[in-house]
Amino acid sequence: MPQIPLVDVKAQYAPLLDELKERIAAVLDSGRFILGPNVHAFEEEAAAYLGAGHAIGVANGTDALVIALDALDIGPGDEVICPAFTFYATAESIARRGAKPVFADIDARTMNLDPEDVRARVTERTKAIIPVHLFGRPAALGQLAGLGIPIVEDAAQAFGAQGAGKTGVVSTYSFFPTKNLFALGDAGLVTTRDEELAERIRLLRFHGSKAKKDFELVGYNSRLDELQAAPLRLFLPHVEEWNRLRREAAARYAELGLGEVCELPEDEPGHVYHVYVVRSPERDRIREHLVASGIASSAYYQTPLHRQPALRPFGQAEAEFPETERAARENLALPLWAGIGADVQERVVSAVREAVSLEAVR
Repeated sequence: MPQIPLVDVKAQYAPLLDELKERIAAVLDSGRFILGPNVHAFEEEAAAYLGAGHAIGVANGTDALVIALDALDIGPGDEVICPAFTFYATAESIARRGAKPVFADIDARTMNLDPEDVRARVTERTKAIIPVHLFGRPAALGQLAGLGIPIVEDAAQAFGAQGAGKTGVVSTYSFFPTKNLFALGDAGLVTTRDEELAERIRLLRFHGSKAKKDFELVGYNSRLDELQAAPLRLFLPHVEEWNRLRREAAARYAELGLGEVCELPEDEPGHVYHVYVVRSPERDRIREHLVASGIASSAYYQTPLHRQPALRPFGQAEAEFPETERAARENLALPLWAGIGADVQERVVSAVREAVSLEAVR
């Protein structure tokens, strides 16, 4: 029986393979690889799609966060609030700037940052808040915006999600190959409506220089390259359709009765399902059965940020994050990608049902 992957990126670009090869060949023929015409064109096209004033391509999603915080002049002595339940890079970017990551708990329903818990953790040293649009679900930013603290939106998992990138003073994206809009390697983007901030970000990504002659800032070597920008330009016009197909696949899981055996993610108009994450107290047993059935799955962030070895010096206890700890025990991502077949999803649902039934008779 064939294996079912968690995500099939190749299935998404397969229909575009001939044109993809042509665009890569054109870059090779040009001999122009750094900050060339494809990068500039992609930045303009992405800014137009996202409704952002400025889009600046960088080397990856982590650099996007670090550079955004640097552009906001966040550093030693500052505090930045972020969720305890998300990928390590969110907090890593704060620590990399010499600032203190302050973790907040998540909302039980959405697994996004809990605004009330954020409010309780604000101090006079709080210089920014980084909400994450986790798993493709837009975070509720209205209450956070009311705090009057700069918001840096971590939209690495939510390109094209309705509402994402609209509230923050700056927003960051990742184009890692499994993302909704993906490159063929690492790539990232920073967006902002602030022209002065955009210019600072452009300087920072290129050693603090405009033309590699005079250096105005201590910056980074973090530039989106032509070999990534060319595929991104090809894929960008398809991302709306790909997100629609992801939403259809998520709805199909509910129609197939998956909600009878585990807790499904609640749908909302802006959700683009970067990954499809269900919840169950029997997560580990379900996952074992899926492995035996040839079905890939993933349990995300089993060691939340406040328990990561490198972040323990920031000193927040497990008892402070009950919903984060519960999500770490219960979450399970099931196969989903744009164009996943109904027959594949039926097999996944059947296997989850079998796992729950086996547990019930033990």
